[in-house]
Amino acid sequence: MTKDMEEKFDYAKAVEELEKIAAKVEDPATKLDDIDALVARSNGLLKACRAYLRTVQERIDKLDED
Repeated sequence: MTKDMEEKFDYAKAVEELEKIAAKVEDPATKLDDIDALVARSNGLLKACRAYLRTVQERIDKLDED
């Protein structure tokens, strides 16, 4: 994740959206086609969250080295 992407990425909003997606997927009224799209979106959000957390961990590790 580049520094520019990192500054634009809002981890809290991504987690909030993932929670909403989980609720929709668990709702019996949600159609299968909609679930497919929701799962695809959640995969993208999870990748972005992991990249963001790796970047933050790298910064913390760098601070520990100094």
